[in-house]
Amino acid sequence: MKQLEINELRNRIKGCYTGKNIGGTFGAPFECKRQVNTAEFYTQDLSMGPPANDDLDLQLVWLNAVEKFGRTVDSHILGEYWLSYIIPNWVEYGMAKANLRTSLLPPLSGYIDNTYGNSCGAFIRSEIWACLAPGHPEIAAAYACEDAIVDHCEEGAWGEVFFAAMQSSAFVETDHRKLIDIGLSYIPEDCAVSRAVRMAFSCYEEGVPVAECRIRIHNAFPGTFGIQGIRLKDIEPEGSRGMVNGKPGYDAPENIAFSIAAWLYGENDFEKSLLLANSFGEDTDCICASLCSTLGILLGEDNIPSKWKDPLNDKISTCCIKNTSIGLWIPETATELTERILRDIPIILDQDRCDIFGENGMTVTCREGEDLYCEPADAYMYRINSFCKNPGLTVRQTAELSPYVIRKKNPAFYMMADLNGSINYQVGKKRKITVTVSNDFYWNEQHWVKISAYSKDDVSIVSNGEVKLPLNNLSGTCAKADITFIVNSSLGGSIDIMIGVSLIGRHSQGALSITLYQEAADED
Repeated sequence: MKQLEINELRNRIKGCYTGKNIGGTFGAPFECKRQVNTAEFYTQDLSMGPPANDDLDLQLVWLNAVEKFGRTVDSHILGEYWLSYIIPNWVEYGMAKANLRTSLLPPLSGYIDNTYGNSCGAFIRSEIWACLAPGHPEIAAAYACEDAIVDHCEEGAWGEVFFAAMQSSAFVETDHRKLIDIGLSYIPEDCAVSRAVRMAFSCYEEGVPVAECRIRIHNAFPGTFGIQGIRLKDIEPEGSRGMVNGKPGYDAPENIAFSIAAWLYGENDFEKSLLLANSFGEDTDCICASLCSTLGILLGEDNIPSKWKDPLNDKISTCCIKNTSIGLWIPETATELTERILRDIPIILDQDRCDIFGENGMTVTCREGEDLYCEPADAYMYRINSFCKNPGLTVRQTAELSPYVIRKKNPAFYMMADLNGSINYQVGKKRKITVTVSNDFYWNEQHWVKISAYSKDDVSIVSNGEVKLPLNNLSGTCAKADITFIVNSSLGGSIDIMIGVSLIGRHSQGALSITLYQEAADED
């Protein structure tokens, strides 16, 4: 285990957000352009400070959520903050808000009818979780997953998990190739983000020229960010010929790979990597900001070139936050943000990981080496008592769950409701919801659990309306019940099913209210 003292933490966290500000500011004017950019410095007037950029400001809302709710923050709480404090109603942000308003819980809010669910709006928020859990990628990635599924799905969500794990590890690991490998260990091996990042790596290893690397990545994982608002006949500016057009909204894999390619070809040099990242085009502010925040953690604020940080004068500007709303306190500088995060680290890390009374101030005990990688699903033998190891899912297993699986963590147990691939029902036909409950006590006592279902609508529970099952404390075990019901009549297009879970002989209980929507009956 490696120890990080408060001054080093401060330098790296401030480096993270100074880098974030630099990358977002530099790349913003070139966003949504499919072209090779050759700018070598800021092109904006910065005399009044940096312009607002959503790459940094969205996660400032999450900071406020953590300060109020602590380590209990999850997708449900963050969903409330979305509706209350986030301004944008466009693409994935807007669709998530529309879904949340119809009672679609995360991860459904980030998936249903969300054309841009695989885009870039989630991975740009990874830094807050990395900085709140420095040297603990398993924690940073778990929170990043909860964050991402509010308004993204699949590739869009996996991108944030990848960056959060990598950036958290950057507090203790300096080898950038190993950091990339650590990040990949937390997401599905065959997902497009993983394959795109590995393609960037193979291009670099094979000595493929940067220009060719750009085209290879794009054509293998074609996004559309660089052609927004451009007529199809005008898509091919000089330097972008031969680049195919992809599916609208499928932008995370390509742009994440561009960021990693710039890091590799830039050989860990801040300015060289930044200029290369911007040269790729497409979602340039996201590509540059996520890269430079990662480099900022590695280098620390002290080692970021003054040429790039001085013009911004430490200032943070926002554009996507209702910062006049009651209940939000938005930092105005990277320094202020850093100090608040330092105060919040003990909220996320327990006393075994964070000593606030260290000899030289607060000290964080971090993982290092092989312990930074995501623990494999088979790390513990099935049905062997795992002592203080929670028998829940690994971060990668959680990331791999279907978007139709709604999950909720309670103090004593973890519950999941699988809608089995649909948010719909048909009148007069059987419908099934699968409920899974796992023991989440640190000391893993054995229990019996009661799972029950109820609806105030005209719904008949056919099977397992109330069932009592053993809840074991062994690794990988859980209680599971298929709740089957029939909706008897058309009730205005939707029903609500309440799933209740309680531990028999204890006061512990929790519930999920699930909304389903009527679909037309099958034609004969």
